[in-house]
Amino acid sequence: MLTDPISDYLTRIRNASRAGHRVVNVPASNLKKEMTKILFDQGYILSYKFEEDSVQGNIKIALKYDKFTKEPVIKKLERASKPGLRKYSGAEQLPRVLNGLGIAIVSTSHGVMTSKQAKLENVGGEVLCYVY
Repeated sequence: MLTDPISDYLTRIRNASRAGHRVVNVPASNLKKEMTKILFDQGYILSYKFEEDSVQGNIKIALKYDKFTKEPVIKKLERASKPGLRKYSGAEQLPRVLNGLGIAIVSTSHGVMTSKQAKLENVGGEVLCYVY
């Protein structure tokens, strides 16, 4: 049993990209699916596929690498809000990652979105992670 499935999700992606794997399998949940869609829309992963073969299902994520240097596109995945210490921000205090070059994924009452989208919609929420 996992105490923090979001950290497990981020760690699997981080470890696979550092090891140079092309594809990583992650146990699915609705929150993880939304986070995967955001990573794809922002250009951090190549593609994804939701597989419903088991009770829980899996997410198959194709990682993205630089063409020339073969370095992973995701330089850092960092968990912001942890089960022991939740981190919430209002719409005005939402973080900017690397002065706007990275993204912060936020869970709001309007769904899971980037901090930029949350600022536009003027909603705050729990800051899940930073990606750059």
